[in-house]
Amino acid sequence: MTLTKDALANARIPEVHAIKSACSGCKSDAATPIELAFAFQPIVDVAAGRAYAHEALVRGPNGESAGSVLAQVDETNRYHFDQRCRSTAIAQAAALEMESLLSINFMPNAVYRPEACIRSTLEAAEMHGFPIERIIFETVEGENIISRPHLVDIFRAYKRFGFQTAIDDFGAGYSGLTLLADFQPDLIKLDMELVRGIDADSVRQRIVCGVLAMCRDLGIRVIAEGIETRGERDFFAANSVTLMQGYLFAKPAFKAVPRLGEAAFAAG
Repeated sequence: MTLTKDALANARIPEVHAIKSACSGCKSDAATPIELAFAFQPIVDVAAGRAYAHEALVRGPNGESAGSVLAQVDETNRYHFDQRCRSTAIAQAAALEMESLLSINFMPNAVYRPEACIRSTLEAAEMHGFPIERIIFETVEGENIISRPHLVDIFRAYKRFGFQTAIDDFGAGYSGLTLLADFQPDLIKLDMELVRGIDADSVRQRIVCGVLAMCRDLGIRVIAEGIETRGERDFFAANSVTLMQGYLFAKPAFKAVPRLGEAAFAAG
């Protein structure tokens, strides 16, 4: 359902003024805004032949690379950048009348108190009429991002608010299995280095099949990320993975919902 003003008002979020007095991120109000926009890349449900979600990928205002935007982020503006990314992604998705889920990358180091820092996201969802249950929050599981207990607290808070949660690049860092022991997200995205050429690599196949079995037992859906060939797609399809993302299906489209390539759904 769409978050209403009453629901927003009744959400268990501490008073804004009290939050700001305790949250160092909110104090950097003088931070210069970083100009940004988004490209969207589909996460495809190959069984249904449609987009399950679209990942919002940050770009410059005229389509400049993500690297050129992220290079401007530092400790003085990280909080406001993260908040602006969320609200802008929601606004653009709503303007495009996106019918799928929306996957937003967040910066754990920019989340000081989850219940406080989520307020602008709830307000953006209410303002643009975008249902919060159609928002996925994802972040990478690398060891240099944040302390694991704080990340777990963030994920748990987001789940309480009704958002879906995802771990990106699973298998690329060092804390993934330990993180799963403490929190089970709705989704994990396999790191593309495990996906690349998997149809011809028996070692990768054994590793990935072990991850798939574990996720089935834990009730976690798996997204195969970085699919570029039919062989990679067919390996995952044969192993009951239906959610996939990659250039085989569509490249990111700047300020647009990309059209899926029909050939990507052909059998064999």
